[in-house]
Amino acid sequence: MRVEPQQLKAFLLDANLVSRAQFEKALKIAKKTKQKIENVLVSERLIKQEELIKLEAYILGIPFVNLEKENIAPEILKIIPEPIARSHNIAAFRKKGRNLEVAMLDPNDLLTIEFIKKKANLKILPRLTTPESIKNILKQYQETLDVEFGEIIKKQAGSIKTIKQEEKVDEKEELEKAAKELPVIKIVDTLLKHAILQRASDIHIEPMEKEVLVRYRIDGILRDVMTLPIQAKSGIVARIKVSSKLKLDEHRLPQDGRFKVETEDYKYSVRVSILPVFNGEKIVMRLLAESAKAFTLEQLGFRGEALEDIQRNLRKPVGMILVTGPTGSGKTTTLYAVMEILNTPEINISTVEDPIEYRMPRINQTQINTKIGLTFVAGLRSLVRQDPDIIMVGEIRDNETVSLAINAALTGHLVLSTLHTNSAAGAVSRLRDMKAEPFLISSTLNIIIAQRLVRRLCSNKEKYFLKKSEVQDLKNYCDLDKILKILKQEKIIKQEQNWSNIEFYRPKPSKNCSEGYKGRCGIYEVLDVTEAIKELIMRGVSSDEIQKQAQQQGMLTMIEDGFIKAAQGLTSIEEVLRVIAE
Repeated sequence: MRVEPQQLKAFLLDANLVSRAQFEKALKIAKKTKQKIENVLVSERLIKQEELIKLEAYILGIPFVNLEKENIAPEILKIIPEPIARSHNIAAFRKKGRNLEVAMLDPNDLLTIEFIKKKANLKILPRLTTPESIKNILKQYQETLDVEFGEIIKKQAGSIKTIKQEEKVDEKEELEKAAKELPVIKIVDTLLKHAILQRASDIHIEPMEKEVLVRYRIDGILRDVMTLPIQAKSGIVARIKVSSKLKLDEHRLPQDGRFKVETEDYKYSVRVSILPVFNGEKIVMRLLAESAKAFTLEQLGFRGEALEDIQRNLRKPVGMILVTGPTGSGKTTTLYAVMEILNTPEINISTVEDPIEYRMPRINQTQINTKIGLTFVAGLRSLVRQDPDIIMVGEIRDNETVSLAINAALTGHLVLSTLHTNSAAGAVSRLRDMKAEPFLISSTLNIIIAQRLVRRLCSNKEKYFLKKSEVQDLKNYCDLDKILKILKQEKIIKQEQNWSNIEFYRPKPSKNCSEGYKGRCGIYEVLDVTEAIKELIMRGVSSDEIQKQAQQQGMLTMIEDGFIKAAQGLTSIEEVLRVIAE
């Protein structure tokens, strides 16, 4: 049940909503940018979104409803769970007897309709609606975070208490009691629920002098969410410590733990870090979806020669593949994509990780536990005795780990791991700093991938062209002639185009996309360790000389890869420059 482009074209022309030339132009843009024709028609302002949806509803024979100002009864809303409604843009709005009317944006989402039918045991009547209508309904599921917390704290102000100095004798008992109090449990549960719904990767709970600040990291950017009264501080910390099985009465030393959050709709592993700071204890919780699946290399943003280099090196049975970048740059996700390709019945893959971010079938994953002495070094020593073909070490942190990893690569294993360096060439210097011999590095290294994550532009983005002054500024960052040549070779732009008439995009904030960005993709540089590079490593040259040789061989730098993705409309030039510190 889908409106085909030619079918849509016939109805649009028949209704005189667009001209034939306008439709053909929009279709070319859609193919070039890999967007739906419907999105292009709206973004180019050829037709209003509501008019387009009404037309699609007419073509498909599905009634159209506008619910932008409708208030839905809570008992109707609750028939479809909130996470399902948010993730699938679908909501119940009217019930008559055994019939349930459901508003949705995608009439092809038959799996969700079937799920609701089974869950509610009702006859589902689908209706097409606008994104604004769905947004209005989703707002009604619950009050905003501030209001929700305001009510919790207002009702329970008396029951959240701070442990006074004279009560220190029974501090542990008081904290245990505070952790089990209903308002504290509700505060922590609500914080987690909102973070998951907003796709946050981390929750920061920071004690200030007179209040507690809560921040979420969404798409790599930290955002203030709300402040809580200082009275709630000890109860929240105690609750999280109890959930993570940490010492309640230890306030002077850092502590690390973990717990799980599980409902019918989602299952998350929460990694907890608690650090003593001036005003108390700061908590950072990393949210890891246990249902997450590994991406393909193409989905992560690898393309062209870089993708071919990786695929060729994955066919090598021995050696080392390193992924580099700062914390939070998606290194582990890239390694999981690589393991997904290598994970076949005839191969034994063993990993030692901290933490295990995704669970993968047929792969033997070991979780680091420093409390009992299970470090990367100890884990790697044991893995070698497990008859592996491929070993994945979550991170190379010290001299002993790098020594064991190189020895494993020399003795017939393919070793995958990560390093904290700013560039691909910098990985060689980092290995040398960890006392690895240059001849061992050159004989084991296969390929090095450096990466950053940039935010993706929403479909509703603003088109513009570079000014001469902007082109001159960009020349300071990379070789524009090289990028222009690649854009033409890969037919991203036409042969006659130049920097003055290539379409670029800026974020355009909207109600559905508050900052103009949603989700992330990677920008990469892939250094293939050729014979020329190996010779330079043996000579002990600087990382700058290795970088220069790699670029002469055709390696794209991260910023060049970023500019190509900006020309494709995936991200903005400003976003690329933001994540790469020169």
